Amino acid sequence: MKIAMWSGPRNLSTAMMYAFGNRADCAVVDEPFYAAYLAKTGLDHPMTTQILAAQPHDPQVVADALSGPNPDGKPHWYQKHMTQHMIAGVPRLWMRDVVNVFLIRHPARVIASYAAKRENPSLDDIGFRQQAELYQEVQSFGGNPVVIDSHDIRDNPRVMLEKLCDAIGLDFDPAMLSWPEGGHKDDGVWAPHWYGAVWNSTGFAGAEGPLPRLEGDAAKLCEEAMPYYLQMAPNALK
Repeated sequence: MKIAMWSGPRNLSTAMMYAFGNRADCAVVDEPFYAAYLAKTGLDHPMTTQILAAQPHDPQVVADALSGPNPDGKPHWYQKHMTQHMIAGVPRLWMRDVVNVFLIRHPARVIASYAAKRENPSLDDIGFRQQAELYQEVQSFGGNPVVIDSHDIRDNPRVMLEKLCDAIGLDFDPAMLSWPEGGHKDDGVWAPHWYGAVWNSTGFAGAEGPLPRLEGDAAKLCEEAMPYYLQMAPNALK
């Protein structure tokens, strides 16, 4: 089984990769289109030089690899994807051969977390519009997309991971509830900038508190992102 997990940034996506990566039967890959995205857009992200040196720049090469054999002969392959990487020119046909899961999070939480790492994010940076577009695309080809909210996972990791595994036809493995401290061997080269909190963890963080209070441009960005979040939220696993 190939599992494509679609998320924007600052959305429990690395912790979820670690959860699946701690299964003995599952390989993982971390944001395989990142370098192709930077090469096509010319954007300047933290560690751009290292990212461009670490991954293929041709998105078709990446797509072909994602459709190929699972790494290390593992039965399952968890693919962590950022929705904002799927710009024009990035192939999507391979999405028909994977189980597509959409990891969502309230925009206010995403924006507050992202702004602490990179100033003045735009709607394109946080991926909500692209996530809703990809969700609709999977629906259009009968892909039966699964939606899960990171808030619910943090409230009750075991129950929600059991529900997720059931929804995608995978046996739950308790090993998903914890992982070794210090990162994963398949972390992207950008991990030192973004993954500090997860590197120091051995499991999912506890339940989230009230929504952060946003002001000014951040509040406006949240208003822009909300309609896209609300397209998927009603369909999230409960």
